[in-house]
Amino acid sequence: MRLVTFESNGQPRPGLITSSGSVLDLSSHGFTSLLELIEAGPDALAKLAGLAGNAQSNSQPSLESVKLLAPIPKPRKLICVGLNYRDHAAETGAEIPRVPTIFNKFATAVIGPGANIVLPKVSKAPDYEAEFAFVIGRGGRHISADSWRDHVFGYTIVNDVSGRDYQRATTQWLMGKTFDTFAPMGPWIVTADEIADPHNLDISLDINGETMQDSNTRELIFKIPDLIAFLSSVFTLEPGDIVSTGTPAGVGFARKPPRYLRSGDQVSINIQNIGVLKNPVIAEA
Repeated sequence: MRLVTFESNGQPRPGLITSSGSVLDLSSHGFTSLLELIEAGPDALAKLAGLAGNAQSNSQPSLESVKLLAPIPKPRKLICVGLNYRDHAAETGAEIPRVPTIFNKFATAVIGPGANIVLPKVSKAPDYEAEFAFVIGRGGRHISADSWRDHVFGYTIVNDVSGRDYQRATTQWLMGKTFDTFAPMGPWIVTADEIADPHNLDISLDINGETMQDSNTRELIFKIPDLIAFLSSVFTLEPGDIVSTGTPAGVGFARKPPRYLRSGDQVSINIQNIGVLKNPVIAEA
């Protein structure tokens, strides 16, 4: 199933994309948000499967006619992994890490598909990063790597937009990573049952139709089981937490000459079996 958050009368509502391409409003079926649905557990997913089978497409708006927001517009945690693709570590000259590099983005960075990435006045090196992300379903602490599938609700796409000058100004990456609009996300969450092997998905990014990144999630150094075990050894993972797993080779700062984001760019990320996340780029007014 593909689950979205869409805008209706100025308010965010959870939705299910039906097989005919319409959007079933889940707020009329007892769910106020996707986060609430995720928290409800497997029984809620079973209910959705029944709804999807009985949905009347002529009574629902089409996907093309609604404005999509980020699937979880205000995530409790947006956890990011740095230097987690072998090809990306190689292009930066970094050693293959032995321990995951973890940072976060604040919820104010999150925007949905089609929303503007706003280039801040104060950063001169805004960069792009295509990332495959997973969404926690059942939370917990000290989760074993072997039980990772019991804790993944689904998958989505994140663009880890990065102000490289701010990122490199100190040893802490947070300030370069969490400018407003620097976490485009979506266009939806694909439930975990739809993807047999999340560690073998093509991932690419293009700007204005030119391919900049082209790799596969098999290049991940720390895969989902490793990350869930590592993260939960330190803090409690909660339903709806989003873990963005890192970016492959081809980022702007590593190119010669560097290719940073510019006002007027159109950025598109494509991940196999998930979909396409598109965002335009504008300069801060």
